[in-house]
Amino acid sequence: MNDQKNFVEIRHAQKSYGSLEVLKDISLTVERGQIVAIIGPSGSGKSTLLRAINDLDPLTGGEIFLDGVQVNKTLPHRQYEKHINEMRQQIGMVFQHFNLFPHMTARENVTMAPKMLKGLSKEQADALAEEQLEKVGMLDRIDYYPSRLSGGQKQRVAIARALAMKPKLMLFDEATSALDPELVDEVNMVMKKLAEEHMTMIIVTHEMDFAAAVCDRVLFMDQGVVVEEGPPEVVFRNPTKDRTKEFLRKHLAGAK
Repeated sequence: MNDQKNFVEIRHAQKSYGSLEVLKDISLTVERGQIVAIIGPSGSGKSTLLRAINDLDPLTGGEIFLDGVQVNKTLPHRQYEKHINEMRQQIGMVFQHFNLFPHMTARENVTMAPKMLKGLSKEQADALAEEQLEKVGMLDRIDYYPSRLSGGQKQRVAIARALAMKPKLMLFDEATSALDPELVDEVNMVMKKLAEEHMTMIIVTHEMDFAAAVCDRVLFMDQGVVVEEGPPEVVFRNPTKDRTKEFLRKHLAGAK
């Protein structure tokens, strides 16, 4: 079941915290090789939806599939742990605040998971780290600890760490929002390079210019629902929903 149309499929996703409904019956698909941006105001459910894809934030209801396999299966604990670990190896995730291990060098941060989860030898893992750190422009900092790296450099190491597992899908949760403005471009350049390599990506972002330049589709979320979606040139230049128009008017005015 490797239907390109259903590479990522979200069916009737619901998420509640008590009486607070964060996601309200969201269904969508992402094609293989597609880059999708999710935009919207704070508290709209964007990050919750992203984190549900690898079951970091389990849904209250609904199903999520990656390449035809259900991610959020209901299984006995040990079976679930084995299943979700296998699924998460196929889904790279980059967070807002890097989440690097401070006591490990860039090399060690990148090699830890491939050695532990894929059984790579030190030599194999080192070669992989060099390959991925070179891809993100960080090979010359391979033996630096995070304390010696800028925010942009840390984020590029975090991307290399995710790529080292050779994932089928990359998720970016506001990957540049914790960075100083002058450091944003160096991370965006890495993401653009991945787009050119046809890596399937879902990106929660507040950067409209980046979404317009790189993404195939844009989803606008508000109050737990997808209000509008389409190609970036349509969503940004000719939105049909009032909520989308209001959000873009405020956001684009603030960016000037």
